[in-house]
Amino acid sequence: MNRRQFLKLPCALLAGAGAWGISSHTCRSASGDSSEERFVREAAFYKKLDQLKVECHLCPRRCVVADQESGWCGVRTNHGGTYQTHVFGRPVTIHDDPIEKKPLFHFRPGSNALSLSTAGCNFECQFCQNWEISQFRPEQLPAGYGFVGPERLISAARRAGSRSIAFTYGEPVIFFEYMLAAAKASKQAGIPGVMISNGYIEPEPMQQLCEVLGAVKVDFKAFSGSFYKRWCRGTLDPVLKTMKQIHDKGVWLEMVHLTIPTLNDAADETKALCAWVMANLGPDVPLHFTRFHPTYKLTNLPATPPETLEKQYRIAKQAGIHYTYVGNLPGHEGENTYCHKCGKIVIRRIGFTVVEKKLKDGKCPNCGQAIPGVWD
Repeated sequence: MNRRQFLKLPCALLAGAGAWGISSHTCRSASGDSSEERFVREAAFYKKLDQLKVECHLCPRRCVVADQESGWCGVRTNHGGTYQTHVFGRPVTIHDDPIEKKPLFHFRPGSNALSLSTAGCNFECQFCQNWEISQFRPEQLPAGYGFVGPERLISAARRAGSRSIAFTYGEPVIFFEYMLAAAKASKQAGIPGVMISNGYIEPEPMQQLCEVLGAVKVDFKAFSGSFYKRWCRGTLDPVLKTMKQIHDKGVWLEMVHLTIPTLNDAADETKALCAWVMANLGPDVPLHFTRFHPTYKLTNLPATPPETLEKQYRIAKQAGIHYTYVGNLPGHEGENTYCHKCGKIVIRRIGFTVVEKKLKDGKCPNCGQAIPGVWD
């Protein structure tokens, strides 16, 4: 897909979105849309500096931004010493996805999540599967859905029968104000918000999100600072702190590790990761090892061999992690949820589809062991 084809996507999606009550009469390019001001709000978490500069305190980059310039993420701009977000209510893609696609395996399994993203990201992962969204700025992608405020998202979720609203695809940290407002409203409506994130966020904004989100899945890149620096242009330690914060606040958390051949698949690194999880998050946080496919700027490596994922799966189990999964291998036994006490299957999956769910009141029907998760 080239850029011209991608920019046409929001127009093509309007027909489907119209069924949820989200559509616009026209699909204009951002450059020709004079109503971009409707998406602008003052940003949260920044400090005013001298000479009309600002310092962003949303993510660990702590961007210092001069007047009329933008931060790393491309969606937050300094206007005369006032920092502004340009993507409040401005999704560039909306879909109704199985929650298993996120993946969240212990959060309302078998349900769908109304899923959305704005443009932008605070990482530049060389292997990003959603680079057409994350690595573009708002002015490069048309606002084909018009203004989609929190109430419109809730109405759309109800029409679709979605049991959650997922902030996903790109990086929701960078549309914090929009996500927070939507999550607050959706919580009150009984449709919890879930954040699918790289976890690169400062503690104070994460604390506000913990108060309103139903679940968080962190795309954990590697248990290696050098990997984060080389392949994502980020740092590891803030992500570890975020996961511990989420867990300590009692918000449901799952981790996904995209395993890339030769880059983050070493057995010793996997053992170190599992040891950290056990020491800081405990045995009940699900850990997914998923298969890499060549994409974006990382096309010179093959897809991950299934044997590599299976080895990581065994390492995690041996480390004491109760709920370990293998992903992007439809039909593999590692997609299923097993009772960690008796070993019986309690949820059977094929790809993103739940084909059998045996849980009774959140417990294994065979031995009565409680299975951690959000099952209501």
